[in-house]
Amino acid sequence: MKVDFHFHLEEGPYSFNWLQRTARALDHTSGGQSVSAPEHTLEWITEQTKRLHNRLEEGCFSDRWMERYMDHGRKQGIERFGIVDHLYRFEEFRDYYEKYIVMDDSELGRLQRYWFDRVRIGSIEHYLSAVRSMQRKGHPISVGVEADYFPGGEEELRSLLARYELDYVIGSVHFVDGWGFDNPEVQHMYEQWDLLELYRYGFEHVKQAARSGIFDIIAHLDNLKVFNYRPDESRMSGLYDELAAVLAQTDVASEMNTGLAYRYPVKEMCPSPSLLRHLYAHGVPITLSSDSHFPDDIGTMLDDAADLARRTGYREIVYFKDRKRISVPLD
Repeated sequence: MKVDFHFHLEEGPYSFNWLQRTARALDHTSGGQSVSAPEHTLEWITEQTKRLHNRLEEGCFSDRWMERYMDHGRKQGIERFGIVDHLYRFEEFRDYYEKYIVMDDSELGRLQRYWFDRVRIGSIEHYLSAVRSMQRKGHPISVGVEADYFPGGEEELRSLLARYELDYVIGSVHFVDGWGFDNPEVQHMYEQWDLLELYRYGFEHVKQAARSGIFDIIAHLDNLKVFNYRPDESRMSGLYDELAAVLAQTDVASEMNTGLAYRYPVKEMCPSPSLLRHLYAHGVPITLSSDSHFPDDIGTMLDDAADLARRTGYREIVYFKDRKRISVPLD
């Protein structure tokens, strides 16, 4: 079975680049209903603008926007879908994030406060009700969230998540000591670290997340490599093996996430082939995910990910429903 079990419906901050990317997604997933006017004429751009206006009016949780993901995914052979949204987009989790992200009057803090105040969009209830509506229509979707893990925040996060009915919860590490390391505007902070020590420290966060018992999947295990700051792989074997062993001991799944391969400078999916071999050796279950943030990216490079998984030895992948893990053949 082919699955895409980690993709998003939208992501801020909102900019002209975001607007252009959204317009392109609408054009690429038009389902044959392309603009009728000749390309680059005034009539053509007027029609495109109307389409974009409707998308903004309806929002990212509309049936029409989600159906673009479904339709485009099915064309690529995807049979099971997993939608998540970042918890930092919702007001219910504002206090949780403000405790652990650096948002003080430092240069880093001001930048991250600017970002945080522009990605939040409202209540999580709007997201959950929209996806449940799609489930009632018969779409093979599981609804989840992507929750940032912060050491010391386990009980608060567990209490917050207990309020909602979810099919699965993805845990992720995007912050080290409050620094959002995947933000290109602050990538210079990698220069302050010994890279092997940074990865050792970052992987400790991931292992703690697995031990917390909160998460069904830990996402993009080695996304510290996003901007190509990475130790030589020959020095990583011990760290990889320790990480894989903890995931196996805690019975937490991971993923083959292609997002870094097609959207970021590193141009490699998570995990690296070497880390994947350690996951397989320890029997860690995996799923497949594009980490798409637009409907025309859903399923991107999943065939490549599946091929690598097979070459590594995997014959099954997993998905989740009602917090239960389901194994299916890796076709």
